[in-house]
Amino acid sequence: MDAILNNAFVQDLIILAKPALYNIYFALASIPLGFPLAVLLALAKNKPNSWLRKPAEIFIYAFRGSPLFIQFFMFYSLFLAFNQSTWKPLGIDWLVMSPLFIGPLVLVLNTSAYSAEIFYGALRAIPKGEVEAAQAVGMSKWQSFRTVTWPNMLRLAWPAYTNEVVFLFHATALIYFTMPVIDRQKDLMNKAGELFEKDYALFVHFSAAALYFLVISIAIFVLFGWINRYLNRHLSTSKPLSFKANYLR
Repeated sequence: MDAILNNAFVQDLIILAKPALYNIYFALASIPLGFPLAVLLALAKNKPNSWLRKPAEIFIYAFRGSPLFIQFFMFYSLFLAFNQSTWKPLGIDWLVMSPLFIGPLVLVLNTSAYSAEIFYGALRAIPKGEVEAAQAVGMSKWQSFRTVTWPNMLRLAWPAYTNEVVFLFHATALIYFTMPVIDRQKDLMNKAGELFEKDYALFVHFSAAALYFLVISIAIFVLFGWINRYLNRHLSTSKPLSFKANYLR
């Protein structure tokens, strides 16, 4: 047991446990806000009214067309430019200038743009006959949306949205590369880089960080897989999430 605990890789796993919480925080703070914003953007883009469609298209194009790394840097620079004139006089500079605020803010805007395109594609894929059938039986627009459009959109978009959530979690590794570390705030990659500077054991430290990303990503896949099975519970073709290797072809 002592030999295992003294292993450098195991020690890294223990040291990186707290930094992993920052990556989890960034993801958990972004998903609940990014999801409804993405749905609203997708609905706006799907509208024939150009006053709703054009702003949504511009927003989606802007955040999908620029690198996330630059978005972090630009928002931090923008907030820094207003720090002396706006945030400090209001007494909220400690909040607004923190990576714990700017990081989730940028992630929300970025993931909402990518997710909106996913939901928009799902909206376009909904069979028109189902919507027309709902209208034919006298359903209002809200009833048609709640009983036909909404569940179909989620069911069609969920696999791709699951991948987007995993990508979002991986993107949390970029936050402290563009913003200063305040107090002892260090995420997985930042802390792994600090450990690397001490002994240059690159493979050990970054492998431990990669293992955390892998385990948490698997947890996301499992959780969202359960939700996917619930959304498709009425379909006989829905299969449970499986990790079995395909040995025979």
